[in-house]
Amino acid sequence: MSKMRIEVIDRRTFMVGAGAAAAALAGLGLPTLANATPEQAMDFIEKLTGGAKPAEGKVKIEMPEIAENGATVPTKVSADSPMTDQDYCKSISIISTKNPYPHICTFHFTPRSGKAWASIRVRMATTQDVYAVAQMSDGKWYITKTTVKVTIGGCGG
Repeated sequence: MSKMRIEVIDRRTFMVGAGAAAAALAGLGLPTLANATPEQAMDFIEKLTGGAKPAEGKVKIEMPEIAENGATVPTKVSADSPMTDQDYCKSISIISTKNPYPHICTFHFTPRSGKAWASIRVRMATTQDVYAVAQMSDGKWYITKTTVKVTIGGCGG
């Protein structure tokens, strides 16, 4: 029968090892808890649209004006589109200005989708602007914005 050997280390040795482990993890490029900025959100929208300036209208985002719990904010997006083979909404993206990453999600549609509509629950770190950006089959882009005041943080807040 083998005996288990327990080795006791002193506080200094533990701290040196813990520091080395933290440095190694930091070097892996793990996501941080830092929030995106409004500028990063606008940069994402510019890349998404290929530099095209989205027009107001045709896309709608529904979120509560005040979210009492940022961990689960109900969100609905839709686009005014006939959803025919010649004229339909291809996608709707949701972008935030202060979450860890600006791009929340993208929904893709086809003419057979029937309606350009989707619903999710979003985790929000803090009070921020949220954009919905729709791409239509004719290549046009549409945008809308809403502001959500978060009273209890959801993403580490």
